[in-house]
Amino acid sequence: MTAEEKRLEQDRNRQAYWRRWGPYLSDRQWGTVREDYSYDGNATGGYLEQSDATSWMGMYCLNMLVIALELAKTNSVYEDIASKFFEHFLYIADAMNHIGETNIHLWDDTDKFFYDVLHSPHNERHHLKVRSMVGLVPLFAVEILEADVLETFPGFRKRFEWFIKNRPNLQKNIASLETTGNEAKRLLAIVSPEKLKLILQKMLDETEFLSPCGIRSVSRFHAENPYIFEVDGQQYSVNYEPAESTSGMFGGNSNWRGPIWFPMNYLIIESLEKFHQYLGDDFKVEYPTNSGEFITLKEIATELSHRLMSIFLRSEAGYRPVHGGNSLFQSNPHWRDLILFYEYFNGDNGAGLGANHQTGWTGLVASLIYSCGSSYRSCQVLPQPEKADAAIG
Repeated sequence: MTAEEKRLEQDRNRQAYWRRWGPYLSDRQWGTVREDYSYDGNATGGYLEQSDATSWMGMYCLNMLVIALELAKTNSVYEDIASKFFEHFLYIADAMNHIGETNIHLWDDTDKFFYDVLHSPHNERHHLKVRSMVGLVPLFAVEILEADVLETFPGFRKRFEWFIKNRPNLQKNIASLETTGNEAKRLLAIVSPEKLKLILQKMLDETEFLSPCGIRSVSRFHAENPYIFEVDGQQYSVNYEPAESTSGMFGGNSNWRGPIWFPMNYLIIESLEKFHQYLGDDFKVEYPTNSGEFITLKEIATELSHRLMSIFLRSEAGYRPVHGGNSLFQSNPHWRDLILFYEYFNGDNGAGLGANHQTGWTGLVASLIYSCGSSYRSCQVLPQPEKADAAIG
């Protein structure tokens, strides 16, 4: 029995309650989520303030706001519902900047990135400095209000203007409520244009998140610099793992510590396109980081789409990254054109991993192909591995 199997057996038999925050943070592939795995359900008395979960709620509020405004076109009662989701979003954005009475910020001014904050039983607070999707999810909470929205919906406009006038402490945490952008649009976003540039510096760095085949779920920085966290005298770490998980937790074959996940990449692309609608072509970011080349957010979204599409494309040598080292799928004329939609993909070489029938989200590549069709160009395809029959990943 391996050490990992022994720990799992001890936990099942209630001989040792090791699924507390220390080992849980270490093994939960994204780094942190708010679930209590200790015996008494309180995670050793500590609790998390989450950048990703808080941002998801912000994104959901904006989604519901847009839906409500669409319904309000034929039924004005939905203007009040839209106003309620707008109000919820303001409070969620405020929470991202100072949590409760502690005034804890999820944004770390030193690293220029969003992290989770752990509150320990000893009233200590720690930024869990794992460079992961946790810090990128805040980008998803973004929506554009067209110039005519406030004129079209007077009930929503009344509530909107009331908040601007009477809740200045809330609106300061929103990217822009009063300042109009490209074509007089309004921007509702947790991430300001200034913070957006800082986050993209890491996300578009090929030594961190940016891989030849998309955005990694954990920065490659942690390959040589694992994040180490100590609980009750024991050290636990989060490393960059580009392929299958090395942990038996959660089944062992689902890994958020490095691989490329299509749904998250798709939302990143969608968010960049929304920011571009507001900021326009004058707002440019270095791509890739340290390249000296600056392009628009729309162009970055297109570039990321091409990287994701390249997973499935055959190179001049006939090699598809998605098939990894599987010689049957790479070389056999009866199999090489059968494309599998894997659950996630190797963060270094794009090889398919996990379940191979995840069309529900990996099928999003069809949407990317459609969107990029008019500007399609040849995508970079990674070289074939030396051993054609090596295991996938």
